[in-house]
Amino acid sequence: MNDDVQRIQQWLDERRITEVECLIPDMTGQARGKIVPRHKYDPAVGLRLPEAVLTMTVTGDYPEQDFTPVADPDMRLVPDPSTLRVVPWAKEPTAQIIHDCVHFDGTAAELAPRNVLRRILSFYEREGLQPIVAPEMEFYLVQVEPDEDIPLKPPIGRTRRTEAGMQSFSIDAVNEYDDIFDVIYDWCEAQGLQLDTLIHEMGTAQMEINLDHGEPLALADQVFLFKRTVREVAIRHGMYATFMAKPMQGQPGSAMHIHQSIIDRASGRNVFSQADGSPSPAFLHFIGGLQTYLPAAMAFFAPYINSYRRLSRYTAAPINLSWGYDNRTCGLRVPHSPPQARRVENRLAGVDVNPYLAIAASLACGYLGMRERRQPTEPLSGSAYEHRHQLPRHLDDAIDRLLACEPLAELFGEHFLRTYAAIKEAEYREYFDVISPWERRFLLLSV
Repeated sequence: MNDDVQRIQQWLDERRITEVECLIPDMTGQARGKIVPRHKYDPAVGLRLPEAVLTMTVTGDYPEQDFTPVADPDMRLVPDPSTLRVVPWAKEPTAQIIHDCVHFDGTAAELAPRNVLRRILSFYEREGLQPIVAPEMEFYLVQVEPDEDIPLKPPIGRTRRTEAGMQSFSIDAVNEYDDIFDVIYDWCEAQGLQLDTLIHEMGTAQMEINLDHGEPLALADQVFLFKRTVREVAIRHGMYATFMAKPMQGQPGSAMHIHQSIIDRASGRNVFSQADGSPSPAFLHFIGGLQTYLPAAMAFFAPYINSYRRLSRYTAAPINLSWGYDNRTCGLRVPHSPPQARRVENRLAGVDVNPYLAIAASLACGYLGMRERRQPTEPLSGSAYEHRHQLPRHLDDAIDRLLACEPLAELFGEHFLRTYAAIKEAEYREYFDVISPWERRFLLLSV
């Protein structure tokens, strides 16, 4: 019995676990897998799951082309012992553990999002570098509404009223939902999710919770589990928590801002700062890479039709790749910080992203910038909203740009990029078949 297997068995035994939720994040960031009775779970063997699960669209459909190695094969799920956690809301002692997807010859399944992020991190590791990230996640609390044709509404708080207007940074507005946030913090603590700040964002019943900075794969795992936890807490309190990028008309969208810095593994120093505390060439090259390649990677940061509704002028969301010091109108913001904490905040990603792929894409663009010594534009001090739109306007355009970018294909692997693009094309086609209420309202009898 190897050390990992022994560690898992001991952990399960100590907590008298009766069921094990064996999870993998799919291409949308949803939890897929199997629930197995404890006495039938053997971490030395793992599980099997069809590899086609990794090619599913958000609606549960598949691209017309089969991108798996052979016709509908299985893959092995191998448990990662570092991800062992309890399921706080389960009635019986239940464990959850994230598994890695591998082929039967032991090689990594290249379509698995965790493996994609590991692949990008390997480029940094070869250079003796360690990326550090910190995600900020915005989401809305809304009333339960089973009918998809009815617009979402803010929930009723402890005062038995809904919010009136926008309540940015309001403590009292957050306290309206104290019962929910108390449980969120308790359940996240039980899972080892390192929550930092809680604030009320601009939108009505829109919140933001930040995670402590750390190693990218561990943080992506935490975002994956955090979303699942928040949804569960909200449902148990008679409301929904939504991570749609733009869930309500007339309200701001929800983002997942990604703070990024790079550490030299040998010395532990932040390579974005020089010895005298000034910005380093690597810092500027990283920003230059983001400015160069983020438009081509946009399908990772805005993965759905709805995602592009968020990216509009004057709505606290970026429309271009200007960068500036503490300038929130820019797509790339450099917060005020001491030299050892110098970092770049990527503000493009909606909170609807797959966290593994969004973090991987942001780090990939920055890596290309350092490798190619890309120079950024001058930092912007004015409003970026007064400058031209630089990003894809819709998913179809983003897919075309992704497929045309050879440097990203080199880093991600061409097979993965083509598979991801095919999934997004299938989603776009399915959406395009739907006739919206707007079209019926304004075109039915007017054209």
